[in-house]
Amino acid sequence: MAVSVFDLFSVGIGPSSSHTVGPMRAALMFVEGLRAAGTLAEVARVRTELFGSLGATGHGHGSDKAVLLGLEGERPEDVDTDTVPTRVAAIRETGRIRLLGSHEIAFTEDDDLVMHRRKSLPLHPNGMTFAAWDAAGTELAHRTYYSVGGGFVLDETAADGPVISADTTPVPFPFRTAADLLAHCEATGKSIAQVMLANELVWRTEAEVRSGLLHIWQVMQDCVTRGCEQDGVLPGGLKVPRRAKALHEKLLDEDGAGDPLYVMDWVSLFALAVNEENASGGRVVTAPTNGAAGIIPAVLHYYTRFLSAANEDGVVDFLLTAAAIGVVLKETGSISGAEVGCQGEVGSACAMAAAGLTAVLGGTVAQVENAAEIGLEHHLGLTCDPVGGLVQIPCIERNAVGSTKAINASRMALRGDGSHIVHLDKVIKTMRETGADMHTKYKETARGGLALNVIEC
Repeated sequence: MAVSVFDLFSVGIGPSSSHTVGPMRAALMFVEGLRAAGTLAEVARVRTELFGSLGATGHGHGSDKAVLLGLEGERPEDVDTDTVPTRVAAIRETGRIRLLGSHEIAFTEDDDLVMHRRKSLPLHPNGMTFAAWDAAGTELAHRTYYSVGGGFVLDETAADGPVISADTTPVPFPFRTAADLLAHCEATGKSIAQVMLANELVWRTEAEVRSGLLHIWQVMQDCVTRGCEQDGVLPGGLKVPRRAKALHEKLLDEDGAGDPLYVMDWVSLFALAVNEENASGGRVVTAPTNGAAGIIPAVLHYYTRFLSAANEDGVVDFLLTAAAIGVVLKETGSISGAEVGCQGEVGSACAMAAAGLTAVLGGTVAQVENAAEIGLEHHLGLTCDPVGGLVQIPCIERNAVGSTKAINASRMALRGDGSHIVHLDKVIKTMRETGADMHTKYKETARGGLALNVIEC
């Protein structure tokens, strides 16, 4: 399957790409399937079951709300985040839901939206099933989906096993591994961004790619701005205070004179602002997941605000380069915290951001790959243990730290000549193997690590 830059970077809703964006898309796919089959008008009942990590932490991640919105026909990139609480409350109060916004049926959440905290489906921790019946109790449809990270959804069919709606369009430079990608660059003299762009051109014009990426960048900037304007506490019961606004005001009052790391405080601010917006269910860019959504925007803000050579061409090249590394991570590793822990989310985002920054600062292809390798290698083994099942502790601060790590990885790579012993493909393989060995309680189930010990304290 060919993966586009716009698959890796998509506008969505917080707090989780796998637990919020994915379930919303799956619910929408299910009801759109009913409409395509001509049976939507016959539906009298719909039942959703969430398994594994979705069931264990779904309430904290907003999976229940996402399913309700998806059944009503909403898409993560379009839903009005300001109206979500009111709409969800109306469904719960009336016991009625409008499938695709038009066909109204009874809906009792206790019976029709079930979260299995200890049961999993066989093929991925983020499994879910949807079923629909007519008034006589005849089953009209039954589907199984898997939310595999970054908002990607696999559709399981009885005959073929789990499949993704594959785009089989031939691209000029197909690649799955970093070695494939670097081989294309060596053979053609193209940069990683140019290779990625050439592949994108099979779907869109160059002007469309550019405008699409600049739109992604604008959404990232808007998210940082909103995050710096909001205060109070985050939803969910932990009463985590929002810190970005106060930090922003403090940094504006300082000039940073005599503090060589003053700029890094701004980088941390950018990441905190994004991830506080994400935790509150706001509009974010999945990059490549929502749990790690603050890292690429933070590093891009570092590039555009503090480096004199920055321009829009650099922003486009940054995102294309980061996306190419993201393709390799998704194709040969994982970007799912429920599958491999947070090494697959924050680690992947750090690698992508480090690669993008290195490219726009004039790094060679080898240096770009080296930066990505450094960024990922030093997140190996990182667990996903959200306290209370919420994307708040340690997720928000973890993005700030991951952002500064990405900048450090880039600087280390740029100071070298690109040669290194451990290559990116080996680190990705290690991440995948480490994730397979990692106990389930450390993979987005809120049953281990900080999620357990903080509650105990």
